[in-house]
Amino acid sequence: MNEVLKDAKNRMDKSVEAFRVEIAKIRTGKATTALLDGIKVEYYGQPTPLNQLANVSVLDNHNLSIVPWDKSTIQAIEKAIISSDLGLNPVNDGSILRVPIPPLTEERRKDIVKLVKKIAEDAKVAVRNIRRDANEALKKKEKEKKISEDDRKHGENEVQKITDEHIKLIDELVKKKEKEIMEI
Repeated sequence: MNEVLKDAKNRMDKSVEAFRVEIAKIRTGKATTALLDGIKVEYYGQPTPLNQLANVSVLDNHNLSIVPWDKSTIQAIEKAIISSDLGLNPVNDGSILRVPIPPLTEERRKDIVKLVKKIAEDAKVAVRNIRRDANEALKKKEKEKKISEDDRKHGENEVQKITDEHIKLIDELVKKKEKEIMEI
């Protein structure tokens, strides 16, 4: 029974972490290097993650700096950022790209909050699916006479507690991200 609980907790932890990574990429009014994590740059015919071609850093709350290790890639990096759906326009000074992060409109902020909530709902569904799998595993063990009915019920209660903790964690992350997005 403990291995079922441990497996469920590990899988739920991974789901919450995947959610955390996903919402880190979502744009708020502030500059963050995670904003550019999903950008792939065409480099010698291969789509290469931006962070493997350049040093990305935060200059201030509204500007990012990109310093390519190979200066010949600067145009490709600029093109990749412009063609991304982030709505960013980098400024190229020949050796460094500066990426100003424009302030978000109220309407755009609300749309982003809706997107975060949709991603959160998907993460919660993933956690609930893990709960279902764990409960089915416990029922299977009971049928195989490896655990008693009381153990199964106790196990299901523990699985529910673990599920509630992870759902609460997702809700807290949503509140924090929503506050960050709505902050001017």
